[in-house]
Amino acid sequence: MAKPIVSYKDVHKSFGDVKVLTGIDLDIQPAEKVAVIGPSGSGKTTIIRMLMTLEEPTSGDIIVDGENLWKMEKSGKMVRANEKHLREVRGDIGMVFQHFNLFPHMTILENCMTALTNVKKVDKETAKKDSIDMLEKVGLGDHVEKYPQQLSGGQKQRVAMARALVMKPKVMLFDEVTSALDPELVGEVLEVIRDIAKEGEMAMVLVTHEMDFALDIADKVLFLDGGVIAEQGTPQEVIENPENERLQDFLHRFNR
Repeated sequence: MAKPIVSYKDVHKSFGDVKVLTGIDLDIQPAEKVAVIGPSGSGKTTIIRMLMTLEEPTSGDIIVDGENLWKMEKSGKMVRANEKHLREVRGDIGMVFQHFNLFPHMTILENCMTALTNVKKVDKETAKKDSIDMLEKVGLGDHVEKYPQQLSGGQKQRVAMARALVMKPKVMLFDEVTSALDPELVGEVLEVIRDIAKEGEMAMVLVTHEMDFALDIADKVLFLDGGVIAEQGTPQEVIENPENERLQDFLHRFNR
């Protein structure tokens, strides 16, 4: 088995006195597709927010491509990582948020180009070409000069995906990307993710409540409950043949 692209080692997270995650151990292999399911408040989103450096673990280690994300070596000791270290290690991670997070004053082409030019220092012409190519890939090639407010929710989410994908991440994080969409728009977004998954090039972690979708594209499914990974395995094991009673109750809400 290849070296994991991401490893969580005994990771804990508390907000004040509230324990959100308790002793998470998890390896994600290169190109592996991992679906994370579980009830509200189980810590699903916190897991990926820590990987995107939006939340800091209370204790434990997160290793990305062999580098400790939240700690760095200084004078022979491991100390809390500075912003430069965090930025470098998370450079190969992309994230698509529930509520798009697009810049309203920029066209969708400019939204895609901005990180390429400012973060990766790609020249403007290359950034423009790569961004147009990616927008065409997600079915928005005819909308490059529009602004976010001129698009549907599904189109905005596809822009957000294009913006993350154009950075060519090794790990892509999706945080319940369909939950803010009208039901009729969910399918178009899931179809784009399905196409990305089929290409198989990067690891993907998807926090989702779309069980059929998880069954279709995931290599591994994690069920989080009470801040721990209560069950994990193949989609067939976890979704179709659950052993955990809490997982059975959870899936029953989805008529499974």
